[in-house]
Amino acid sequence: MQLSKLTDDILGAAIEVHRHLGPGLLESAYEACLIHELFLRGLTAERQVDCKIHYKNTIVEHAFRLDLLVGGQVIVELKSCDHLLAIHEAQLLTYLRLSGHKVGLLINFNTTLLKHGIKRIVL
Repeated sequence: MQLSKLTDDILGAAIEVHRHLGPGLLESAYEACLIHELFLRGLTAERQVDCKIHYKNTIVEHAFRLDLLVGGQVIVELKSCDHLLAIHEAQLLTYLRLSGHKVGLLINFNTTLLKHGIKRIVL
């Protein structure tokens, strides 16, 4: 599947979750509902994906976790906070760089309109 189509499908699923739940819940609730919505749409997704880091000729296991990896291609980092900060973008950029993936979505569900809480990042 093309990355642009996949990210559009992910965003459609996130909008559906936000439409039903609204803002104000914990990130874990949005994560559980979003993965369910992705499956309903026929997409493959993994939750809380353990990643390793290659560091000075050593592999460090369980170094970080991706909230979601959709279609084996797109990292989705979920937030439920007042507003997205530069550190959230830096976190996703680092995850992309260390994992070798090229596209990530940063989604903050704690907004009145979800479109105001979405950031697409391409490495």
